[in-house]
Amino acid sequence: MENSPHRPLIAGLIEAGRFFFSRGWVPATSSNFSARLDDREALLTLSGRHKGALGEDDFLRVAIADGQSLEAGRRPSAETGLHTLMYRHGPEIGAVLHTHSVHGTVLSRLAPAEGLFLDDYELLKAFEGIATHETRLHVPVFDNDQDIARLAAQVARWLEATPGAVGYLIRGHGLYTWGRTIEDARRHVEAFEFLFECETLLWRRS
Repeated sequence: MENSPHRPLIAGLIEAGRFFFSRGWVPATSSNFSARLDDREALLTLSGRHKGALGEDDFLRVAIADGQSLEAGRRPSAETGLHTLMYRHGPEIGAVLHTHSVHGTVLSRLAPAEGLFLDDYELLKAFEGIATHETRLHVPVFDNDQDIARLAAQVARWLEATPGAVGYLIRGHGLYTWGRTIEDARRHVEAFEFLFECETLLWRRS
């Protein structure tokens, strides 16, 4: 994508991938990242790319309406529908990031059906709309499903019922979070991963 007007977004996603890999949050070719281009298109990582070694050609444009590739012969992530769902749901959402950390994955398997509840952490203030540690943040855990359309429909129902939602887990899989910008979404990933590590340590002690 030499001389592409999308290069600043691409650079932001590449940098996020390198940082996440350095923290062990995107092993092997797991995870996927995206950024909104406009009301109709989003930029998404190509399927099978290592997120710690992304290059400028490891992204493609997809249609927000249906998740289809807009570049012939290039295939997006199998989970494209979970990204495009967010852009349809929230016109203010500018980026969606998905990670596969050890702590997030372990917690997703330990969590009960109602999900996780994160209480009284100072770092909860990293999420938009939270101004005090005296907060309870619900992080739902959806069962993993190879039928992405069916999984996206479950997530969509939760989003409609949960104004201000900031992230969710997929059981045995990982975290999805988002933000107005790549920087906002990246901050959410860092905050969630810190909180997940804290919760994992508490589970081990209980």
